[in-house]
Amino acid sequence: MALLELKGVSKSFGGVQALRGVDFTLLAGQIHGLAGENGAGKSTMMKIIAGVHGADAGRMRLDGHDVHFRSTRDARAAGIGMVHQELSVAPDLSVAENVFLGSQPVSRFGVVAWRRMAEAAAMQLKNLGLDINPRARLGDFPIGVQQLVELSRVLFSGARIIILDEPTSALSPPEIERLFAVLAKLRESGRSIIFISHFLDDILKISGAITIFRNGRNVADTDVTPAIDKAWIIERMIGLGREELEESYLGEIMLSSRPEAPVALRATALTLKPSYRDVTFEARAGEVLGIYGFMGCGQLELARTLFGKLRADSGSLEIDGEAKALPNTAAAKSAGVAYVAESRRSMLFGDEPVYKNVSIAVLERLSRWLLKPEREREIAAEQVKALDIRPPQIEWRLGALSGGNQQKVALAKWLTHTPRILLLAEPTRGMDVGAKEDVVRIVRGLRDQGIAIVVFSTEPETVLSLADRVLVMRKGEIAHEFAGEAISKDRLLAAA
Repeated sequence: MALLELKGVSKSFGGVQALRGVDFTLLAGQIHGLAGENGAGKSTMMKIIAGVHGADAGRMRLDGHDVHFRSTRDARAAGIGMVHQELSVAPDLSVAENVFLGSQPVSRFGVVAWRRMAEAAAMQLKNLGLDINPRARLGDFPIGVQQLVELSRVLFSGARIIILDEPTSALSPPEIERLFAVLAKLRESGRSIIFISHFLDDILKISGAITIFRNGRNVADTDVTPAIDKAWIIERMIGLGREELEESYLGEIMLSSRPEAPVALRATALTLKPSYRDVTFEARAGEVLGIYGFMGCGQLELARTLFGKLRADSGSLEIDGEAKALPNTAAAKSAGVAYVAESRRSMLFGDEPVYKNVSIAVLERLSRWLLKPEREREIAAEQVKALDIRPPQIEWRLGALSGGNQQKVALAKWLTHTPRILLLAEPTRGMDVGAKEDVVRIVRGLRDQGIAIVVFSTEPETVLSLADRVLVMRKGEIAHEFAGEAISKDRLLAAA
């Protein structure tokens, strides 16, 4: 039985057609996968369903009745919950407060039942395999933990329709398995789930049906059968004849490390308890070093230490053979270190135009006293062209761009002044096949310019597509190094 139906739904933003007469049907008790490139229209349709946007044309029916949501509150009241790709957590509140954000349990006297809320939050998170202090500040945890907390808020809210936009992008394989087990139970209880992901293996594994978007249109609807595989989906997402970046490597790839290249960055016995300990490694000029591990293994805290956002308890750093203390990010920038964080929201300004987001890292070099908007625009236009940011509109509000193109802007911000060392945390998180191709091309081009690049990722596909050499972290330590040898996804997972 159709629980939710969209008929002929269209939506434009500033003259750009985001959806073009889309039809969509969600059945009761179904997990329905959505695939498509960045900007294909998936998230726009979901935001219409969740009451974030109103449609320009078409109709939406719930339980066989026409509905018109004027706000997210209307959608929630109708039993629709959504976890967005860009998290909407409150980092300064506790874990428990975030789990019950907007719906805190109260006592018979009308005050928040703090103890009951903490106990309920801990129980819900344990169902997702997360055993953390519910009273701790959420912002002190890595992005993957924050994602699980937001997932918990919606999954256990009682919503009949749950929309998940890139829910596995920051999760390790064990966390993904636990999430899928929860989703299966929800489906068995009669709840319906819309599962949006660029990880096609995840869609195929969890979904009973799949819809594919391209250029604002629904180009394919099908039940998931053995005949439906990743190649079939990719062909419909991006069409025939385009070079494809597969999202997993079933065979092996050969690593091509450069042991003769000069060492740009050397870390010796770095320790930051409880995140990591006794970490020693070298990153060489003109090489991409991948640091891979499951969520919580310590690699993101290591990245922040190398950029001066965190201070190690002990150990030392050298840049180009010279000992360096990096007590803050200003010192790291002066030493030639650039850092693209795992969360775009933490480093970009969604309400500002593209050119301001690109030029912000070089404002001091442009002028000490007065802003020079025309020069800012020139620099941004150069980077937009070099990185193929689409659409190439430097005056557009950044938030109007797709997630993949926002990630390119995050890269462009640091490439306005070429760094010696580039740290990339989850550089392809939440990106589609085509956008990942672009990032691979950009990163390899920077490597060929002699920049030392360190990629920190929980995605084996990202590491395999980018790295010349790979370090695997496990429980805060370097567990294995792969260099000058054949490597596969299976070997990476086994080492982690």
